[in-house]
Amino acid sequence: MKNIILVALLISTIFSCKEKKKTNSKLNIITTTSMITDLVKNIGGDHINLQGLMGSGVDPHLYKASEGDVSKLANADVIFYNGLHLEGKLVDIFEKMKNKKTIAISDALDKNTLIGSDYFASNYDPHIWFNADYWIQATQFVVTKLSEAIPEQKTTFQTNGSKYIKQLEALKTTLTATINTLPQEKRILVTAHDAFNYFGKSFGFEVVGLQGLSTATEAGVQDVQKLAAFIIEKNVKAIFVESSVPKRTIEALQAAVKSKNHEVSIGGTLYSDALGNLGTAEGTYIGMFKYNVNTIVNALK
Repeated sequence: MKNIILVALLISTIFSCKEKKKTNSKLNIITTTSMITDLVKNIGGDHINLQGLMGSGVDPHLYKASEGDVSKLANADVIFYNGLHLEGKLVDIFEKMKNKKTIAISDALDKNTLIGSDYFASNYDPHIWFNADYWIQATQFVVTKLSEAIPEQKTTFQTNGSKYIKQLEALKTTLTATINTLPQEKRILVTAHDAFNYFGKSFGFEVVGLQGLSTATEAGVQDVQKLAAFIIEKNVKAIFVESSVPKRTIEALQAAVKSKNHEVSIGGTLYSDALGNLGTAEGTYIGMFKYNVNTIVNALK
């Protein structure tokens, strides 16, 4: 009920909001997830006023707009969000913001190339950032959209975009070299929820999540037992916790495996739906991806 009232308040605030005179020439840009915040920051730099709604460890599937978000969204000039129903509780808000510039990063991609799902509201897997090529397309898309919003900075945005794309290309090379040290038969990734399907498709991993594509779905006893049997059959060495998902589900899976006289370790915590803390390497998209791959490979060897 509280969330419904908050949505109504936000919509009312937005539609009643008059155009305010800015204290400077910078546009107010709002982003949802920390991955998108990092992306837009790399392109916009000091030429935009950037605020991200979701910080480290925040699960976008279950995120609810706070009272502070009402003010941020109402005063935004441009809002970048993932789309594909990743930000489940915010979708209704974005769809009703007709007088605001809301931009879905996923619109940069050809939907025919996305991983489909019969069990998720959008019919597509929303975890697109785990395909580095998609993130390169997203970078080009943000460059275009920011250039349209602030045409006088177009050259700067294009320069920043080209620089960042080179970093993403170098990232792909580094990740591939690291993953190539792991034999193909050991490339089985078991995590808390299905956030890594694009990663698996890119690098030849069989990916299994205890929960579905959205953490709003919960794993039952049968799900745990079925996955425990899979782990034993495939002799999976390690399973992984996610930073934005409670670890109790993976711990329950580990216990189920142990009850069948088999051992599986918890290989570490992966960043799935959110980056790490600001100011750390994992607080950036590139640092997060490197950390995840190193953690996975080291645990599964």
